[in-house]
Amino acid sequence: QVHLVESGGGLVQPGGSLRLSCAASGRIFSINTMGWYRQAPGKQRELVASIPSGGRTNYADSVKGRFTISRDNAKNTVYLQMNSLEPEDTAVYYCNADILTPQVTGGVSRRSYGGQGTQVTVSS
Repeated sequence: QVHLVESGGGLVQPGGSLRLSCAASGRIFSINTMGWYRQAPGKQRELVASIPSGGRTNYADSVKGRFTISRDNAKNTVYLQMNSLEPEDTAVYYCNADILTPQVTGGVSRRSYGGQGTQVTVSS
């Protein structure tokens, strides 16, 4: 069983910063791409940023230059540093990871796992 647990959300004033963390635990063989999504009230869930195990990061246009995604492979953890936060960034933020898990019959199984979300509110 694999679990993803987010932390670091909260209330912050416009222009402020927050750092989100998401740790994966369980029987993990390896992790491919990790990413952050968000969903604001009345809106569809959107990709905020993603980071592969090797290669270039990807950001939504709305957060480029303000948010930075990073990962610590030794800790199976992905981070999202959010600076210059705006009220439009208010949403529930979810992490997602493409994870390979070992199977008792041999080999690995690959699927996407998601966390339960953490609320980010930007308001004065």
